[in-house]
Parts: sequence; structure tokens; C-alpha cells
Amino acid sequence: MALEEPFTDLKIRTQRTGFYKGYSLPIALVSKLSVSLLVLWALVWPLSANHTLRSWKSGMLSEFNTFYNLSVGLFVLFLFLVALIPSTGRIRLGLEDEKPEFSNFSWFSMMFGAGLGVGLMVYATAEPLGLWETNPLTISGEITPKSEDAIQGAYRYTFLHTGFHAWAIYVVTGLSLAYYAFTRGMPLTIRTALTPLLGEYSNGVAGHVIDVLGVVATILGVAVTIGYGVSQLVDGAFLITGANWLVEKDVTKMIPSTAGLITALIVVMIMSTLSAVSGVGRGVKYLSNINLLFSMLLLAVFIVYGSFAFAATTYATALVDYIKNFVPLSFQAFRPISEVEFASVLPAEAAPFVGELFAGATDPWGTKATYLEGLSNDSAGLSDATKTAVYDAGTRGRLFGWQAGWTTFYWAWWIAFSPFVGLFLARISRGRTVREFILGAVIAPSLVCFAWMAILGGAAIDLELNGDANGSILTASTTATLFVTLGEMISGNLLTVVSVMCVLLTMTFLVTSADSGILVMNTIMSGGSEDTSPLHRILWGVLLALVIGTLLVAGGGGLEALTNSMIIGALPFSVVLLLMCVSLAKAMINDLRRLNRETRTGL
Repeated sequence: MALEEPFTDLKIRTQRTGFYKGYSLPIALVSKLSVSLLVLWALVWPLSANHTLRSWKSGMLSEFNTFYNLSVGLFVLFLFLVALIPSTGRIRLGLEDEKPEFSNFSWFSMMFGAGLGVGLMVYATAEPLGLWETNPLTISGEITPKSEDAIQGAYRYTFLHTGFHAWAIYVVTGLSLAYYAFTRGMPLTIRTALTPLLGEYSNGVAGHVIDVLGVVATILGVAVTIGYGVSQLVDGAFLITGANWLVEKDVTKMIPSTAGLITALIVVMIMSTLSAVSGVGRGVKYLSNINLLFSMLLLAVFIVYGSFAFAATTYATALVDYIKNFVPLSFQAFRPISEVEFASVLPAEAAPFVGELFAGATDPWGTKATYLEGLSNDSAGLSDATKTAVYDAGTRGRLFGWQAGWTTFYWAWWIAFSPFVGLFLARISRGRTVREFILGAVIAPSLVCFAWMAILGGAAIDLELNGDANGSILTASTTATLFVTLGEMISGNLLTVVSVMCVLLTMTFLVTSADSGILVMNTIMSGGSEDTSPLHRILWGVLLALVIGTLLVAGGGGLEALTNSMIIGALPFSVVLLLMCVSLAKAMINDLRRLNRETRTGL
């Protein structure tokens, strides 16, 4: 059977003159229009935007939660198969005898900076601590929340969210782009990864749609990252300065005020945009090296003043547990339960109170105690056995709600960030084999994430478990958890110095993330060119700031509107990622068949 030659004649038409010189007009205009409409909607009708986004997200997750979670499982399975099959694993991303462009140390360091940063600053303590309170094992009643027994489950899901599965999302994009760029000499842009499926249609509307989805996913992923980062920035600034206007009371805890968030956002985006247009990026690269030093110093503080023995033990046992449960975790997807299904399994005496009981029994963020406390006077009169039966009937709903609000949120975030990080991973991986790329970019950064989560998160859990923190860390907001944990570990001048260092770390991580995001969006819109217009970088910096600012205002100063937008926007790009897997498999199989034929014929 004859093999067709691979399609490599990718022609992305760009403007030769005018304002959009060097840019693909359809990609630039549609991307800009899509983002501008979102900004206008959130600015003019903030309450409507927040309510509608929440409704769309809920409806979408009811239908696509399983799709999101199974897709990520398939990404991991696909990559490990490609790495372990001898013929595909040894394919070199470049010429046959080409050596890697960067040393292993530099390669790992750049991966660490690209894929981590703000996420580790925000979630290193908050993620394990939050999962210690609620995860599928505590929701189903197998384990008591906030107990010593709950630590293993907390880290099982912490490692799920920040480990091999998460990095596989980045690597699917990165490997696909690197394969075509370095073995076929094609441009580093999103549509390139689908050329084996689209063929000449890559040069038309279909190719434009793929690139627009990449731009929109990137801006929403970067927006959520910056949203969480500026929130932590405000928490740190308040701790250092005590400026009351930076925060406001939210029931039981202090959270960043809208004024504080917008002020921090303006500072970060001005610095990021200046960096993107003026060549200050070189300085940011220098600051990134300082970031690595500061990160190690922060880690040292937790090792010395935290609970290193507890962390080391937790790391080892959690890693074994994660690997042991790797397959079931990869394809674990919970389905929602409807009120009708819920009512059909209730005892007869509970039937008159179905509406009220359904809401309480399926709330993933409550406990059985809060469910019982929330019962009305009438339903509170039900027998204890009936109340328990009702709560048990809602277990499936609680598991679905937890997964949709936690695991699926993470998958959407990683997927939305994958065009940005994937393109960067591709750029720095020339000369490596496919096996090196997959195992190095999936396993190495995951192990670093696990260490951070074990050392920083372990300190927070240990302080709460032994009673030293007395609930102060548990009741802190997500972005304040790191600073509250530090406050329980150290004091005086050392606390001030470390807090300032954390604020500087967060600031430079934010600047480099926003700067790089702006550059990646411009690269996609210019058909893969790295030499893009400074004016357009400024415009996209302003648009990115407006997206974050208007959605923060629409969410009442919270991050709900931002995260809802990202979860919705990441869905179509998850389909693109699946198609990348199919496309890459087709390309590798055909290339290997072509190589075998040439070897046999001596061509």
C-alpha cells in the first residue's frame, strides 16, 4: 500500500503592510473580538455575566465532567505508550545525530520555571491542607476528615492534581509541536500539530479556528494564574504593611479587597507589558534565576523550621500510594445525580422534604454535621436512621460535585495553560529523543512538585494535626495559607524577611507568566514568528489586564467568574488535545513505515 508524503506545505498568510503587518488577520481579529466581547459583557453587565458563566459552567460540567477526566487519563496512557514502544521512543526531535540544545540541568530548570511558579506559591500549602479536609475518601465516609488517617488520601489527590497526569497535558502539546517543527521543519504554532489530520485544510478556516482556540485558551489560563497570584500578592502586602484597604472581611476570614486586587493587577500588568515590549525580558530571565534561589531559600525555611521528618515520610508513602492507585485515578469519573434519582432511593417518610434534603445531602463542601445543622424544623424531626439514609443517598452527588469543583477545575487550568507551556517545552527540547522528552518532562517536574507539596503542605498539616495552629491555617483563604503557615512557624524579623521574599517571588513569577503569555499569543497570531509587533504586545497586555480586572469585578472581587470562564474556554481545546494525540500517532506510524520502506529498498 502506497504511503502518502506528509503534508508540510503549511502557509499561514500574514499581512504585508498596515497595522496588522506580520499577523494573520483572521486569527488576530477573531481572537481580539472574542476577548473584547467577554470584557464588555463583564464590564457592562457584571452580575449577569457572573450568573450566566456560573450557569454555563454547571451545565457543561454535568455533561462533560466525565469527558474531561477520561481525556486526561488517555493523555497519560498515550504518552507512556509512545515512550515505551522502542521504535517511537527513540525518534529524535531533530536530525538523526543532533545533540540536545540545552544541558539536562538547564532543561529541567526551564521546565520548572515555565510550568510552575505562581501555582506552587499559592497551592503548596493550600492544596494538601484542603484535601486533608475533603476528598473522595472522606466524602464517602471511609476516612475521618482532618485525621491522621486522612493524610494519605489528601496526598493521593494532591499528587494526582500536580503530578504525571497534569504534566502529561503540557507534554501532549509540546511533543506534538516539537515533532513537526524539528522533524519536518514546520512552524511552531497550534495548527501545525493537526496537519496529519487536516492536510491542506490547515491553511484555511479549520486552521484558523484551531489557532484562535489556542489564543483564547491561553489568555484564560494565564488570566486565572494571574488572578490567584495577585490575590496572594495582596495577602502578603497586607501582612507586611498592615494596610487595611487591601483586605475585607468575608464571614470568618479576611480576603483581598477588590481595590487591593485591581491595584496589584495594574502594577503586575504594567511591569509585564513593559517587559514584553522593551527587551526587559532579559532582566526577567535574570530575575527568574533569583527566583530559583529564593525558592530554595523558602524550601530551606520549611525544612529547618517546619516538619521535615513528617514531610519526608509523607513524601515516600504518598508516592507509593499514588503509583499503586495510578490506573484507577487515571480513569475515575463521577456522574451527577438528579433530584429524581435521589428521590427514588429515599425512605418514604423523607419524600415530602426531597427539595431541601437534596441540596444538603449533595453538598460536597459540607459535612454530615453541617447537613444535619441545616435541616429545617420539619425535616429535623425525621428519625436518625432516615437522616443517615438520606445523606448516604447523596454520596454520588457529593463525589461528582467535589470532582467537578476540584479535579476538573485543575484539568481545565492545565489544558488552558498548555498552548503556552507546550510551545515553550517544544522550543527547548530540540535534539532530544521522544522518550527523553516524555519521561523527562512528565516525571522530573512532577517529583519536584511532590517535594514542594510534601514539605510546605506537610508543615501546615502537622501544625494543625498537633494543635499548634489551632485552626488558623484551616480557616485562612487559599492565597493566605502560605503566609499564615509561616506565621505559625517563625516570628519577628525572620518572618518579615521571608514574607517579603515570598511577595517578591510571587511578583516576579507573575511578571514572567504574563510576559510569556503575551509573547505566546502573539506568536500564534503571527503564524509562528517570534519577531512580533511591540504595539500588538501592548494591546494584548491591556486586553489581558481588562479580562482579569472585569471578571474580578464581575465576581465581586472573587475569582469565580475568572475560573468559570476558563473551565468553559478550556473544553474545546481539550478536543484539540485529543486530536493532537490521534494526529501524532498517525504521523509517527507513517514516518516509521516510510523509514522501514526506505531501509529495505536502500533509498
